[in-house]
Formats: sequence, C-alpha cells, structure tokens
Amino acid sequence: MIELHYYPSNASMAPHILLQELGADFQLRLVDRNKDEHKSPAFLKLNPNGLLPALCDGELVLHETAAILLHLADTHPAAGLVPAVGTAERATAYKWLMWLTNTLQPTLIAYYYPDRWVAAGNTEGTAQVKAQAEARAGVQLDLLAAEFERHGGPWLLGDRYSLLDPFAFMLCRWTRGFEHPARARPALAAFLERMAQRPALIRALETEALPKPWY
Repeated sequence: MIELHYYPSNASMAPHILLQELGADFQLRLVDRNKDEHKSPAFLKLNPNGLLPALCDGELVLHETAAILLHLADTHPAAGLVPAVGTAERATAYKWLMWLTNTLQPTLIAYYYPDRWVAAGNTEGTAQVKAQAEARAGVQLDLLAAEFERHGGPWLLGDRYSLLDPFAFMLCRWTRGFEHPARARPALAAFLERMAQRPALIRALETEALPKPWY
C-alpha cells in the first residue's frame, strides 16, 4: 500500500494528482503543519528535513517531490507518464523536471518564506527577498510560457501528458497571489484551464478541500 504524507496545497499536491491519474491504491496521511507535525519525531523518521511530502511504498520511504513523481511514473509504466529511458524525450523530461524543482520551486519558496534568508527581525530584508523572488519568478514563468508557445502542444512535453504537468500546475498555482501570476500569461492560462478539467486533478484538489479559484 502506498501512503502519501501530505498537507493541502503543499509540495505534496503534485504526487497526489499523479496518484489520482494512475488510479493507484493509496492512502493519504495528513501531516498538520499548523500543529508542527512535520517537525515531530515520527515524521522526521520519514523525512529528516522536516518537509512535505513523504511517500511510503512498502519498505521504501521517499521524500523530494521530483523523486516521488519519477518513482510513481517508473513503477506504473503502463500509464505512460514518462518517456522511455534513453530517449531524447526522456532527457527533455529530465530537463524540465530538474528545472521545476531546482529553479522555479526554490524561487517560490523564497517568496513564501523570505525570513529564512535574513537575520531574525530583519523586516526590511524580508520584504526585499520577497519582492526579488516575485520578480525572479516572473522571468521564470515567462520561460515556461515560452516553451508552451514554442511547441504549441497542450502539455509541457507537447502532445504528451506526463509527470511534469501536475508539478507545473502546482507551482503555477502558488503564484495565484502575485501581481502578475502564471494565469496572466495566455499560454499558461490555457494550460491551467486544461489541467483544471482533468478528473484526477479535480479529485485531488477536492479531497484536499481547496477552494476555487484553484489558480
């Protein structure tokens, strides 16, 4: 039995959507951030970083969203949610997966948690980090939109829906409070609307009791 340790709207959202897409037999385990359960001894045994998500698949325990997505796609090959190993398409999927997790996501983390990058009590520094993160994320969202415009397909890999799309949706959703959010870019707005029509995403977000608008 697969168990996904999650909190609504956190980085666990992308694996949750993918599990719904796969039709996998899984259980959700709520880790209440409001009660600091992600810092509890029990959870730290799963992820010593004290961050969500964590996934248990039998004896295997994984953390890091990108790793979880790859594992789920690789262990459910019939779903075709990642290109075949050794192909150019697989390499392209790696590129964008690493970009999402190493470039866009850290920028958004800086926006939401700017106090992590300044000394305690430095409110001016916190405001500067937040502002710079939003500006930097804007440039990165422009690059993401440009990729959709380049290939003209409905999904990040073009015509093929993949593990990248729940991840991209999740990160775009995190910008919904920006002055110039992801949805302000026509190519991303169309992508987000397509995602919002997928039954698996609807099930995931409704299960997490997230209010609309979702992005």
